[in-house]
Amino acid sequence: MVFAVLLVAIFAFFVVDAAFRPAYDWPAVGKYLFDRRISMAALVTIELTVFSMVIAIILGVILAVMRLSPNPVVKSVAWFYLWIFRGTPVYVQLTIWGLISLIYTSIDIGLPFMTPWISFSTNAALNTFTLAVIGLALNEAAYMAEIVRAGLLSVDKGQEEASVALGMSWSQTMTRVILPQSMRVIIPPTGNEVISMLKTTSLVTAVPFSLELFTRSRDISAETFNPIPLLIVASIWYLFFTSILMVGQYFLEKRFSRGVGDRQTDKSDPAAPTTGAITGVVPVVGAGQPTVVLPPRTDAPGTTGDGGAR
Repeated sequence: MVFAVLLVAIFAFFVVDAAFRPAYDWPAVGKYLFDRRISMAALVTIELTVFSMVIAIILGVILAVMRLSPNPVVKSVAWFYLWIFRGTPVYVQLTIWGLISLIYTSIDIGLPFMTPWISFSTNAALNTFTLAVIGLALNEAAYMAEIVRAGLLSVDKGQEEASVALGMSWSQTMTRVILPQSMRVIIPPTGNEVISMLKTTSLVTAVPFSLELFTRSRDISAETFNPIPLLIVASIWYLFFTSILMVGQYFLEKRFSRGVGDRQTDKSDPAAPTTGAITGVVPVVGAGQPTVVLPPRTDAPGTTGDGGAR
């Protein structure tokens, strides 16, 4: 109790101090919080997050299946991809994507070592927004691949064997048996990755792309020579978006974890309903057919209400 009171006192002191500290400039925060330039930048940040995560999830599923493939070449290619994109900083990768036009001056479509059928200038075909999405998605796909692979491996091998025994195809087994069970393992880290992606969009200035939330607020602060209020504005928008994502993650986890951890009936519990009867099939000596032993009916003559015979 003493520790809790101390924490509340420290928090209250911080709030009161922040409310009256001139450097925070709360009137400026209120002025720019719903500024059109900031709101448009927040929308661009959401677009970056959604497009990058959709591509990353699709590519991550493909890489996860490749990692689980018995083909050593396919498995090695997937492992090499993960090694490259997990082993280098995302800021470095985004910087390289920003310089991609220096590496590949044109995008050619045609047969190798022959005159291309169609050729595009790299700068004309790929704008900075597209390069930012590609850079974020390719980096995130490496992490999503491991998340999906962990989810698939969490499902018992017997589930797949049972599906094959029932005559299900591979696609039916994955969509109806394996993936629904693995989602309870995949959803929590995927939700964390979506929130992380939302904040990682602040690094696309390395491309350079300057229309997302953080870079836009920084540009405005360079005009007003007052950076702290604009940083608070950006933080409030990030907190707003992450709060919505956390709520959505909670309900998704709740949906896909249905039936997990439900209390099972304890057979040793005397209050648990039992019939006391034995059922099954037992062979009869000297007969050609087995005999089925059924539990006695509670409403049959000669029986008690608890299911036991007199």
